[in-house]
Formats: sequence, C-alpha cells, structure tokens
Amino acid sequence: MMLGIFNDSRDIYFNLALEEYILKNRTEDVFILWQSETSVVVGKHQNTMAEINHSYIRHHQIPVARRLSGGGTVVHGPGNLNFTFVMNGEPGKMVNFKRFVTPVIMYLSTIGLEAAFGDRNDLHAGGIKISGNAEHIFRQRMLHHGTLLFNADLTVLEESIRVKSGQYIDKAVKSNRSQVGNISNFLRKSMSIEDFEKGLFQFLQDYFDVKHEYRLNKFELKEIERLRDEKYITKEWIYRYSPPFEANRVIQLDGQLVQIWFRVIKGIVADATITADSSVYDWNEITRQLLNIPYEYEEIRTVLEQFRKFTNNQIVSILEILF
Repeated sequence: MMLGIFNDSRDIYFNLALEEYILKNRTEDVFILWQSETSVVVGKHQNTMAEINHSYIRHHQIPVARRLSGGGTVVHGPGNLNFTFVMNGEPGKMVNFKRFVTPVIMYLSTIGLEAAFGDRNDLHAGGIKISGNAEHIFRQRMLHHGTLLFNADLTVLEESIRVKSGQYIDKAVKSNRSQVGNISNFLRKSMSIEDFEKGLFQFLQDYFDVKHEYRLNKFELKEIERLRDEKYITKEWIYRYSPPFEANRVIQLDGQLVQIWFRVIKGIVADATITADSSVYDWNEITRQLLNIPYEYEEIRTVLEQFRKFTNNQIVSILEILF
C-alpha cells in the first residue's frame, strides 16, 4: 500500500519535520509533493556557515534550514517543486537514486521534456541541471527527496549560496555548484507550476496505483509541529550541528591589519586569537569576551558593541568580513 500526500504548507521547517515524521512513524510507502517559501536548506553533514551568503540572507530575511539527508545546499522557493518518497526496503539494497527519479523523468516526458539522470544523482535537460536529489536511511526505510526547478528565481538561488571558497577550514561535506535552469524554459506549451504539480501528483497516483490522497490527521499535524519547534527551527540543529571548523580572517582597522582566528565546536567559539601590531583596542579582553559564545552574527555584534571605542561602521565592517 502506498499513500500520496499533497502538502500545502509553505513553511520549510514544518515540511522537513513532515518528512522525518513520515519516515519514522508510518509503515506504508509514501510520496509527498510540496513547496516552500524562499529558504536555503543545507545538507545534514554540512557546515552551515560555509554554505550561505550571510549578507544577502540577512538583508532579504531568508530562512536557513538543515535537512535530514546528506548532500549539498539547495534553495527552495516559489517556482521550485519538491518531491519526497519514503519507502520500505531490504538492507543493502536501499540506496537507489534512479529508482526514485524514474517516475519523475517519465512524467516530464509526458509534458514534452526529455530529462536524463546525471552522475551526481541529479536530473539534466539539455546539459543543464533541473533537479537535485538526496537520500537518508532509517532502519529499513528510505527517504528520497528532490527539487524540481520549474520557474524559480535563479538570481535569488545564485545569490543566496554565493560564497568565497576557503573561508572556513573543516571536514564538512561541500556543495558542488552546477549550472541550473528552469523546466518551464524547455516546454513548448506554457503551464503554471500549479498545473505542473497537479499533473505530477496525478501521474504518481497512477504509477503507484494510489486511489486517494491521504490527509494528515490532527494528531499527526500536532506531532509534526512539535518536531518542527523542538528540532528543525532551532539554532542547535541549523547551525550547531555543523562539524567543527576554523575561521581565519584579516581585517584592516584604523590602517592596521588585525588577524582573527576562531575555532568553533558545535557552533560555540572554543578558542580564539586576535593579533595586531599595535592598537588602542584591548584585543585580549575582546578575545576573552568572545570565548564560549555562539559563532553567530548577532552574538558577536553584541560583544563588540560593549567596547565603545568601536564605531558602528567599524563593527559592521568586522562582521561583514567574519561572515
């Protein structure tokens, strides 16, 4: 038996919690279609700090989330349809990306788009990436999910994850950037993302012989909300789950070069060194104040604001280089 869920939530944290709840609390095979408001989603084993454009995300107030599966960072938003499969399997035979993307490829063919499965477990059309995929195993159940760029704002996508390489030293999984494009650009006939989503849902119902759409009950919704609030929206999961990393920056302040080094473990500044040839600032005291606080923009700003010799512009300049 398989269930089909048409998830109309646009809350990225709820949507990720829904996937985990279905994976761990249902026994049937399930497929889900869903969209989220603009958000950046990092892979489970990534260093969040190294994957996002902090300045752009702060300015545009874009939520950042961490998903349960591995792989690289993706950007969700209007124009980006997501699909999820949760299926039972046999140990040793569960990882099979092609199995899960095959029905998606078949549906795309029905609307006039010939897509191909790529070497990085993604889908391409005309050599351009239109879908990324990732998986996670829990006991004898497999979670497979993917994105489908239909008519997404590619500028927002590119800017949200535009980062400088070498900013952080870590052993985290790194994202592989690819040229991406929208499915709508390859179609001969125009269609809305709503029709695209409805069409895919109907195709999957027919493909898996699913008679009716499954509706989450009140108890399930409450439990998913609880998981959202206790895990997915927390800084502990989004930022502090990141592997240990080091950050080394050189800042020009009052005509002098200041070198700042941080070692961060579970999102907390475990060690720090700040050196300058000479300065009116008490860098030893500043270093002491920075220890054992979260390595986060607002936390470090609060520390710097305690030292009145810093102007607001200087604080902003330091933070822009740190993040």
